[in-house]
Amino acid sequence: MPARHPVRWLMTDERQGAGLWPALERLPRGAGVIFRHYRTPVAERRMLFARVRRVARRRGLVLVLAGAASWPGAAGSHARRGRGLVTWPAHDRRETLAAVRAGADVVLVSPVFATRSHPAARALGLWRAAAIARGLPVTVIALGGMDERRWRRVAALGFDGYAAIDAWSTSSGPSSRT
Repeated sequence: MPARHPVRWLMTDERQGAGLWPALERLPRGAGVIFRHYRTPVAERRMLFARVRRVARRRGLVLVLAGAASWPGAAGSHARRGRGLVTWPAHDRRETLAAVRAGADVVLVSPVFATRSHPAARALGLWRAAAIARGLPVTVIALGGMDERRWRRVAALGFDGYAAIDAWSTSSGPSSRT
């Protein structure tokens, strides 16, 4: 059984804009945030990360940093080996096994459903995603078009939780899709 890690995740990116702040407030206590903002210039990205870190601390959220060496306040890293919690994306079984070998604690299998984040990406669908996730010795998170309604569909298929962007970023809360 994998260690206990967050089972609800927010993936950040530039298209959220000011919607990032309400999204952080909508997350349940103990949820995770993967701070991406890859296209934001480094100085601005550091300042934004510091603001997100303050909200994460206040709200009891786990903050993971993508695409950079560790910054103060990051509980871990995304898609790279590092200290603390390591999250890793995977799009097929080979990538999930490579993530486990790389030391991932949490593997995000995607895209389970069609997603606005990667509109050209072919969705895995329920059964392919479940086959990719099956039997992994780490926490497995469904990503891509996820929300609470879809989570109920995938929960019994070997996933421990889900990650989203739009589901947390809309005014209606975690019911829209990423």
